Amino acid sequence: MTHDLVASLRPLLTAEACAEAHAAGAEPGDLEQAVWLRLLERLETDGPPADPQGWLRRAVRAEARRSRRTTRHERPYGDEPADDSGRGPEQLALAAARRRALRDAVRRLPGRCPRLMEVLLSARDLTYREIAGELGISQGSLGPERSRCLGCLRRLLAPEVAAREVRG
Repeated sequence: MTHDLVASLRPLLTAEACAEAHAAGAEPGDLEQAVWLRLLERLETDGPPADPQGWLRRAVRAEARRSRRTTRHERPYGDEPADDSGRGPEQLALAAARRRALRDAVRRLPGRCPRLMEVLLSARDLTYREIAGELGISQGSLGPERSRCLGCLRRLLAPEVAAREVRG
């Protein structure tokens, strides 16, 4: 029964997919494959559709709409690799070493500075209000405390940064 249904729908699916593919920005074969998959899923759960030709036309149009939405959000890479920063393994290792040195220096800061700097350096990108709430300090004292901590961090890192730079 399933084989007969597939065989009878194949020419209609090919014609419908070819008709819809260009407007959807998709390949006809991709639409056909998606519809065949939908049909197989439907056969497993609900059995064959009452009106197979009507179901097939609706399924092709639905897949074409889905393809258009997906295509709208995709951006081609072009000839360039995804990471166009041009950083090789050496630069990546150096950047990782700099991040480790920064984190080590942050841990050596006095008072509340290590916790404040960790929150500021986190990937969560919190607002001043959220940072103040997390640290249990007033939002008004956050700016001056941040400036004091950054000054301490500069003094800690100054010997390391000066030693690494080649001058002349």
